[in-house]
Amino acid sequence: MQLSVKHLLGIRDLTPQDIQVILDTAIQFKEVLQRPVKKVPSLREITILNLFFENSTRTRISFELAEKRLSADTINFTTSASSVAKGETLLDTVNNILSMKVDMVVIRHSASGAPHFLAQHIPAAIVNAGDGINEHPTQGLLDAFSIREKLGGLEGKKVAIIGDIMHSRVALSNIYLLKKMGAEVTVAGPPTLIPKYMKEAFDVRVEYNLRKALEWCDVANVLRIQLERQNQVLFSSLREYNLAYGISKKLLDSLSKKIVIMHPGPINRGVELDSDAADSGQSIILQQVENGVAVRMAVLYLLSGAGGLSN
Repeated sequence: MQLSVKHLLGIRDLTPQDIQVILDTAIQFKEVLQRPVKKVPSLREITILNLFFENSTRTRISFELAEKRLSADTINFTTSASSVAKGETLLDTVNNILSMKVDMVVIRHSASGAPHFLAQHIPAAIVNAGDGINEHPTQGLLDAFSIREKLGGLEGKKVAIIGDIMHSRVALSNIYLLKKMGAEVTVAGPPTLIPKYMKEAFDVRVEYNLRKALEWCDVANVLRIQLERQNQVLFSSLREYNLAYGISKKLLDSLSKKIVIMHPGPINRGVELDSDAADSGQSIILQQVENGVAVRMAVLYLLSGAGGLSN
């Protein structure tokens, strides 16, 4: 099994076959993670650099765990303790580290396109762990894996992506992937948080009424409000947002059918998702976290060009 790409820069670059291969490979790695010994020697000769220019907890830990489970050698790089704080450029930083013979780079950066820039200038395989408001491909893949695991497939499923669409790289990766795999997508939220071009540019439904979106969908993927990316006031208050677009167990129970609740994290409890909904039986949020390790193992393994799965 091989991918058509050398790097994972975004879902936009993947074929449906690539996505299928990654998700199928992740099933095998999820089985590995259920064993008493959760490690395989698949990437024993590979050195991976985790290059995080933006704060991250879940994604960074998930990648680090995936790398350890594959027996890779890892280098963790944070900008606060590096020469980047002294003005060193991104390319200088990576070239210095590559001189240490790194095979793969997992990068998160606040600038959209930073992973693409690196891919053009260095020989290592690049994995995009989130770039600006562009894409977050492994999150899109793990969300798809979680939907497929819960509902048995993606084709024909109705997925509502709800919340801060304008500032979300998770939303874009999910839209690209779900559309490629035959799912139907609605984006929902306040008009100020949904770009005007969404409907035409991405062939998705746009809904400003939360209840209508929830009644339509099989799965609701709820996004947090990204206040740190907003440079102007886009709604009156978090309380007002919760009243209009917050999802509670009471609201879920009032729908005509049971739907699946997802969230890429971190959850702003009491804003976009109340605790009684986030912790309910309809939520697969913790399964998403667990599946993230298996999906990232699959991505790293396939991009490394490693041989067959080792037991």
